[in-house]
This record gives sequence, C-alpha cells and structure tokens, in this order.
Amino acid sequence: MLEGLLIGLQTALSIQNLLMVIGGCLIGTFIGMLPGLGPMSIIAIMIPVAISLGDPSAALILLAGVYYGAIFGGSTSSILLNAPGVAGTVASSFDGFPMARQGKAGKALTIAAIASFAGGTIGAILLMVFAPMLSSVALLFHSAEYFALMVVGLSAIAAFAGTGQVAKAIMMTVLGLIMATVGEGALFNMPRFTMGLMDLQSGFGFITLAMAMFALPEALFLVLKPRENKESDGDIKDLRITRAEARAIAPVIGRQSVQGFFIGVLPGAGATIASFLGYAVERNIATKAEQEEFGKGSIKGLAAPETANNAACTGSFVPLLTLGIPGSGTTAILLGALIALNVTPGPRLMIDAPEVFWAVIMSMFIGNLVLLVLNLPLIPYIAKVLSIPRNFLIPFILFFTLMGAYIGQNNATELLLLVGFGICATILRFADYPLAPLLIGFILGGMLEDNFARSMQLYDGISFVWERPMTLGLLIVAAILIILPSYRARRARLRADGIADGD
Repeated sequence: MLEGLLIGLQTALSIQNLLMVIGGCLIGTFIGMLPGLGPMSIIAIMIPVAISLGDPSAALILLAGVYYGAIFGGSTSSILLNAPGVAGTVASSFDGFPMARQGKAGKALTIAAIASFAGGTIGAILLMVFAPMLSSVALLFHSAEYFALMVVGLSAIAAFAGTGQVAKAIMMTVLGLIMATVGEGALFNMPRFTMGLMDLQSGFGFITLAMAMFALPEALFLVLKPRENKESDGDIKDLRITRAEARAIAPVIGRQSVQGFFIGVLPGAGATIASFLGYAVERNIATKAEQEEFGKGSIKGLAAPETANNAACTGSFVPLLTLGIPGSGTTAILLGALIALNVTPGPRLMIDAPEVFWAVIMSMFIGNLVLLVLNLPLIPYIAKVLSIPRNFLIPFILFFTLMGAYIGQNNATELLLLVGFGICATILRFADYPLAPLLIGFILGGMLEDNFARSMQLYDGISFVWERPMTLGLLIVAAILIILPSYRARRARLRADGIADGD
C-alpha cells in the first residue's frame, strides 16, 4: 500500500496532472454554479477532452476534479438564489438561502466552502484507508437493503417540517411519491399516468421540479411580497465565522464526513441521500432551541448537507474503482471513460494500475485544497449577486430557471410543466406547506419502487423484511426516526404542563 501511495503521489504531482486538477476544479465550480448543468452534464461534455489526453490518470483526475468541483460550486446557486440545479445541493438551500436573506450571504458561502473542503478531505482519507475492505461491504447490499435505505430517507421528513407541520409534510411526501410514478417504470416498459403525452414517458424531470419548487416561487415572491424581500445595500458583511460558530459546526462536520462517506460507498445512494439524511440526523439530535433554527438560517443546517454531499462524492469512487460498479449516473459516465481508455476498474485495479488508482485519490487532496483557495477569496464578489436591484434580479432568476429546465430535458414541454408546477408551488407556499418533502418523495420514489418490486420478485413476497437482518435493522431505524420526533414533542408538551418530572 505504501509503495502504491508513493506512486500515486508522484503521478498526481506531475505538472500535467496538477493542471488537470486545477482545470477540472475551475470548470466544475463555475459551470456548476449554473442551475441545470449538474456534474453529469458537465462530465459528459468533458469526456472527449479527457479521452483525447490518452493518459488514463490525467483523464480520470480531470473528470474527478470536474465532479467534486460541480458539487462544490452547485451550492452557490442554492444559497444565493434558492435555485438548486443539482439534487445533492437541494438540502443546502434549506438554511443557506434564509441566511442569505438575513444579510449573511458571505458567512453562508464561507461555511459552505469550509464544510465542503472538510467533507471532501476527510472522505479522501477514509477512501485511502478503507477502500479495499469497503468494496466487500458494498456487495452485501441488495435490492432489499436499498429499499430499506430509501424508507430511512423518507422517514426523515419530520426534520423538514416546522412546528405542527408533520401532517403537511407527510401529505407533500406522498404527493412526491405519486409524481415519481409518472412515466415508464424500471421493471415495466408500459407508460403510466402520461395522459397520452409522449413527452411524459420518461417522467417529470428533476431539474424542472426543483426549479418549480424553489427558484420560480422565489421570483414570484419578489413580485408579490416586495416588502418582505428587501434589497441588499451591496455591503457584504460577516464573511468570517466566529470561534463559537466554528466550535458549533466542528462536530457536525466530523459526523457528516463519516456518515456521508459511508452512504456514498453504497451504489445507488450517493450525495442526494447523504445530504438529506445528514440534515435530518443533525436536526433530530439538536437541542430544542437549535431545532427551531433549522430552516430559518441555522449554521448547523447548512454545514451538515454541504459536508455530507462532498464526502459522499468521494465515497462513490469506492464501488467505481474497486468493483467496477457505477453508483450513480455520474460515476457511470466515469466508468465509460475508463473503459474507453482501456482501463478495467475492479478488484485488481490497485494491483494492475496503481498509478491510476492512487493518483486519483492523491489528486482529491490537492483538488479540495484548490477549491478552498479558489472560493474563499471570491466569496465577497460572488455574494454581490444579492445586491443586484430587484428589477434586474427577477429576470435573472427567471432566465436561469427556464434555461435550467430546458437544458435538463432539451424539451419545450418542460417549460410548460415548470410554469404549472411553479404556480402550484407558490400557492402551496402561501398556504404554509413545506415543499422540500415533495422533492424528497419524488427523488426517492423511483428508487423505492424499483427496489421494492425487485425484492418482491426475488423473494416471492415480503419475506425479505425478516429474512435479511440488515433490511430489518434499517426498517427499525426508520421506525425510530418516525416515532422519535413525536415522542420528543409529547415530552415537551408534558414538561410545559408541569406533568413530567425528572430530566
């Protein structure tokens, strides 16, 4: 292992590969800021460039830099404009955008940059240490375990509901699950609920729905409630975080780096589930006073998903490099690039091509440092977006919203869906319904259905629930996540009434 590390370090520090790291991070960060152009789209665009290099190490380092650079940069549009163009940065907008509206855009971007750097770096350390042994753990997860993991993700919806809004959150989650059934299922080629429209055969686009739930209502709110959306004076304050804030987010970053990495190791889980679960876990273990701040500009609520999604991106390289299994659409494209370069990922990669395996891991340390050095000095200028006058900002948001929806599917029907869903989302927001659970239900619904149906076929019923201990354990965790918030709320009411005595 030590010899492989030295080979990887020497390869990663070559002039060509250093330029690939810096170039990949720059491209990923700046294009990732644009809603609609997620890591998958950017990497797909960059594949011809990477293959033309001819060197597998340089090609994979470039594409890996684009990957975590896009996730790193994707949080910017979520925080400043409430326009998450990537599923992994949706949770960052829950507290990042409220902080920006409170005049703390600079601080929010600083926390996001530090949390992303820490999550990516700790994830790279864990990848370096645990990659060989974790490849066997990933193989233990089958359809039944993935179904249970999706249930755990859905059971965390209480974390996204405000006080007294659990029923509304459940309703919105169910609506999201229903919307996920539109189009062709993975096991059946028959279109469902498409109303005869060919454009709906592939279902609703995630980008369209994300823009309709968050960005478009924000632009409409700027018009409908101008007094509640005061313009910034252009003076970006509070760029630095205080010692107290650093102490508050340090344990969050530590926990979510580890949790996010191990979720990222599981093929099919990825940064999206890691960020949602990270947010839910931190809210559930927070004190009552801190729980009230979540969704209103909590620094812990921003640090948790930012750390988790970057750690998960690093973790997703474990099944890719050690098993040759792509854990997501993005890593599937990376797998295609490797095969095109005559490199076969799998258990023998670190033996047959250590210069590729270890160089990619070493480049992650360099890449995360480049991203931090690149982003911190630019934060005052990036945050200036909020000082744009409202009559310019509204068209700006609308343009990127419409462009993101169109690029996502390259289909004009998406624009009609965007406007329709956006109007519905604005009405729901006026009625005080949480929109995040709907998006969570939509994202997890397809994977939940596919894995449940596959498990039912394999076990000829639901016997997989008690026949597979890991599945049963995950479902018990989901039950605890559902019951715990209600139990804590009941205890708080009893204490307030003076009935409870003791702790």
